[in-house]
Amino acid sequence: MAAAVAFSMSADDKKEKTDSVGGFRFVDVKVNPTSSVKDQNKSGTCWCFAGTTYFEDEILHNKGKEMDLSEMYTVRQCYLDKADKYIRTNGNVNFAQGGSILDVPYVWKRYGAMPEEAYAGLNYGEDKHSHYEMAAVLKAYLDAVNRNPNKRLSTAWKKGFEAILDAYLGEVPETFVYEGVTYTPRSFADAQGLKMDDYIPVTSFTHHPFYETFPVEVADNWLWGQYYNVPMEEMKAIVDNAIDNGYTLVWAADVSEGGFNWQKGYAVMPKAVTGDKLEGTELARWVHMSDKERAAKQFQINGPADEIEVTQESRQNMFDRQETTDDHGMVIVGRAKDQDGNMYYKVKNSWDTNQVYDGFFYVSEPYFLSKTLNVLVNRNAIPKDIAKKMNIK
Repeated sequence: MAAAVAFSMSADDKKEKTDSVGGFRFVDVKVNPTSSVKDQNKSGTCWCFAGTTYFEDEILHNKGKEMDLSEMYTVRQCYLDKADKYIRTNGNVNFAQGGSILDVPYVWKRYGAMPEEAYAGLNYGEDKHSHYEMAAVLKAYLDAVNRNPNKRLSTAWKKGFEAILDAYLGEVPETFVYEGVTYTPRSFADAQGLKMDDYIPVTSFTHHPFYETFPVEVADNWLWGQYYNVPMEEMKAIVDNAIDNGYTLVWAADVSEGGFNWQKGYAVMPKAVTGDKLEGTELARWVHMSDKERAAKQFQINGPADEIEVTQESRQNMFDRQETTDDHGMVIVGRAKDQDGNMYYKVKNSWDTNQVYDGFFYVSEPYFLSKTLNVLVNRNAIPKDIAKKMNIK
């Protein structure tokens, strides 16, 4: 069966698939096998949807088997550990729906995993995830505990917190049956054959030394997880090598830019429009525009356009000035090109399939270089020369 799946995937890769909307014509150059598009709906859990679908991809890559893993089991376990850290630090760490690309491997290694059919986490009268009420209740509960009115913490607060999670997400069964076999979360995760030490988080910033690790300073990195720091071009080389060798990757990035249009299926970083090259009626119109109208013109995109040149310095400056923030987690599944030959990464999102490319979109290389926070990649996908400099054996 695995051989048949592999043959089928290889055959599909050789077919050029052209998509066209909004002036862009994208042709897939290399797309790796990936699991189905999911829908996080009204939940701030993109980090979990990205990490979970990535592990589904790893199982597909290793075994040729499609699986649907539970996101909410991981979300629940993270809430429990976030709560403990929040109380231990007197509320001086972030407690929110967000997380990092390291949270899914953290839960997998520490607690295990479950299939979606055994734990969907929809126990509160909704057909799709909607966490606003639950998140507000959880935070309010912890803040009440944190005020410590008895001058010392009770022995009951953790049970109370877990009871809220039970009410919204459902109790976690001690055992469950999947494909005729009885598992615990621990034994189910172990049965998939994934080793969490094989997954390497990579970033690229100059406020820490290259080829060392550091905790990326964003609020959702509540684990204070360590990331390998490499030059920007080597981060890109890691991604390209992974795609070339059949791997997908988790991608954490800023999606707040005007050039990010997920409904039309593209993310680009166009150069700012200025009046120095305009003349005649165009120049006259430009002169009478407001600053807001001139800024908006930069993102009136009708197909391939000149994009900014990204350097290590400009990338760092965007992060330092908080123009690049930790917004969203997704999965890079392949590469494509537009009608002008510009290269893009093909990305799988977790915002359902009701967009032009059925849950996927295309990210230009300048957008990737400027707006990437970090990636999570299988160590076997890192070029050997770069791995050696990272001291990864």
